[in-house]
Amino acid sequence: MVSLYMSRLHKVAVLGGGSFGTAIANIMADNHHQVCLWLRNQSRADEINQNHTNSAYLPDFPLNTSLKANTDLAATVRDCDIIFVAVPSTSSRTVAGELARYIRPNTILVSTTKGIEHKHFKLMSQVLAEEVANARIGVLSGPNLAKEIVAKQITATVIASKDDELKSTIQALLHCGNFRVYASSDIYGVELGGALKNVYAIMAGMAAAMNIGQNTISMLLTRSLAEMSRFAVHKGADPLTFLGLAGVGDLIATCMSPLSRNYRVGYQLGEGKDLEQIVADLGQVAEGVNTLKLLKQQADDLNIYMPLVNGLYDIIYNKKTISDVVGSLMFAEQNLDVEFTVK
Repeated sequence: MVSLYMSRLHKVAVLGGGSFGTAIANIMADNHHQVCLWLRNQSRADEINQNHTNSAYLPDFPLNTSLKANTDLAATVRDCDIIFVAVPSTSSRTVAGELARYIRPNTILVSTTKGIEHKHFKLMSQVLAEEVANARIGVLSGPNLAKEIVAKQITATVIASKDDELKSTIQALLHCGNFRVYASSDIYGVELGGALKNVYAIMAGMAAAMNIGQNTISMLLTRSLAEMSRFAVHKGADPLTFLGLAGVGDLIATCMSPLSRNYRVGYQLGEGKDLEQIVADLGQVAEGVNTLKLLKQQADDLNIYMPLVNGLYDIIYNKKTISDVVGSLMFAEQNLDVEFTVK
């Protein structure tokens, strides 16, 4: 058996030059793999190749000098045996369809996108499976704030797949002294955890802006976890997945840190700013804004009890006041604290 610490070297592509795509590409370059980052912006690609920085997303963090960037998708993925897909959910199907023209059968594709496609409520692994035939698919998700990763702060994540060899390969590929990769077979649960927590991070940001007390924050986090797991189990996920890094771990990191884009959106909403202007000023994708609409529709269609989602939707889209929504939540149906137990 190959040790996690002695992986063979791979040729890897990372599609998406945002903060997380750049961060994991840099880890693999540090691990001596041949890595190319694909992005659409030529000036940013030139900056990465010449200055070894990505100032638009990770300012002040030097990148490994062996990390390359390219705007040509075909050239980027040529002869790669592993490809990470880190583009926004709105671009995933288009990029996957183009990618399918260039890669070999049995190439490993790992989605890192924590979002949901609008049409038919598709997760990114499902989009990849539909667009790319004969690929081996996994999902990477967890409490992974990109700026902390490139600062080499200790971080852990989860690789989820039904393919055991794929999981071992990705664990070896990314493992280093400050980044550890755990494995899961619950690809749907891991992926849903990463997508759903973005909605609750918006709520947490609003709460922080309003100086809400710690009792309320702890209630918000635990009830968010209950809603996430209730929805995911209804969709076929394992409830125990939500006790791990891709569930409670990612929820805590995203709901407690101003490094989270969704948290920052919520904070500015709590300050009374307009959503459209907040998103425009952010300059990056905050997946939770799109996910909220999809989640509300799915919960209504499937009759899943999700009062926090309904409350946030009313605040953002029905223009209800925060105080009115909080009041209605406090007098909502009182459910069990823990719905899933081990007998």
